[in-house]
Amino acid sequence: MYSFQSRVRYSETDSSKCLTLPSLLDYFQDCCTFESESLDVGVDYLRREKAAWLLSSWQVKIAEYPKLGEQIRIRTWPYDFKSFYGYRNFSIEDAEGKTLAEANSIWVFMDFKRMRPVRIPEAITEVYRNAFDAPLLGQWEERRIAVSGGGEKKSPVKVARFHIDTNHHMNNGKYILAAQEYVPEDFVAGELRAEYKKAALLGDVLYPSVSITRDRADIILADENEKPYAVVQFFRKG
Repeated sequence: MYSFQSRVRYSETDSSKCLTLPSLLDYFQDCCTFESESLDVGVDYLRREKAAWLLSSWQVKIAEYPKLGEQIRIRTWPYDFKSFYGYRNFSIEDAEGKTLAEANSIWVFMDFKRMRPVRIPEAITEVYRNAFDAPLLGQWEERRIAVSGGGEKKSPVKVARFHIDTNHHMNNGKYILAAQEYVPEDFVAGELRAEYKKAALLGDVLYPSVSITRDRADIILADENEKPYAVVQFFRKG
């Protein structure tokens, strides 16, 4: 297990002084990146190997959003590798150890030379072996998200430079940031599911399709041929 401590910054909060959902996801992504860097299999290593971990899906459950100035601890740990899939959990705790949010995620190990998933190398497996821990208890959904069509079409969003990460793709959290714009202002998400189907590049255009009910918001971010880049679901906090 890997962890780091932080304090919720003003720049990470919304109008109610609570950590935003995209910022919460940034903490999760930072945590697993820090772990990889500490194990010497981080960004530079993967670049040399012409490989990358791409997020396939995650499910995030939020019991309580941390508040401005609050001390928090972010944790992450892998719990399984199967073929080219890596399975990883996350949590955020307050200063007393109370769990505020937790997540399950599934990653794909990609060979960038051939642009396809490949079996996780034994060298990588060996590095992470001592970091493995038991998976989080509770109900966690499958990787794929089934959504029906017929959503309301919204104005296209062009992928800009601030969306792009070190893989030269639109960052995972930026899809959530884009999708959240279509969620009603009074809709506080207690759970998020996201499935990433293909990577958007600089200059690509996302065509949103939005379906909103009382307790759920489904957003599909697709290309001009309606093939999804990402499918995002927000569930209202009870």
